[in-house]
Amino acid sequence: MTTRSSNRRKHGGTAVKIVVTGPFSAGKTTLIRTISEITVLSTEKDITDHTRSRKAETTVAMDFGRITIDRDLVLYLFGTPGQDRFDFMWEILGEGMLGYILLVDADRQDSLEEAVGILAAFRKMARVPFVVALNRSSGIEPSDEEKVRSVLELDEDVPVVPCDATDRESVKSVLLALLYSVVDSIDAPAGAVV
Repeated sequence: MTTRSSNRRKHGGTAVKIVVTGPFSAGKTTLIRTISEITVLSTEKDITDHTRSRKAETTVAMDFGRITIDRDLVLYLFGTPGQDRFDFMWEILGEGMLGYILLVDADRQDSLEEAVGILAAFRKMARVPFVVALNRSSGIEPSDEEKVRSVLELDEDVPVVPCDATDRESVKSVLLALLYSVVDSIDAPAGAVV
């Protein structure tokens, strides 16, 4: 794992790697495009199979964006492909991450079901903080949160937050929830489960 000192950028700030993952068509590319201060590097290709009815293109390697929090902190955002056939990229992109966002389409039951396997892969990869963001959700009903927590087998301290991947303020809220989780994990006593 990369040390904090090696994450220092040329001008003194810290660069932090955040991964945005989730099922196919959950809104990962949109989320990164909404918040990135640079033109997003994207590896989207035309879809040729039965999933074309959902959208025309899919990420085949990664999306990359950047957001500067202040002169001391820059977040590098790496979006994963959502389709299982590109799952080899998950581990590559997860290397050195400080935390991740699991983005789920709140309008699709199959999105939550697909998220189970993705979450299992990321949990096996690294014990880092994460948040679950429910895209296309203006708010979370207690029964919705309970269902998400049950299906994904989440601990109570894992934030489940509403998200509109097309709204900059909403995406900021998701990133803040993740950053607070990262800070909490750093402040946790040695040996505590985060």
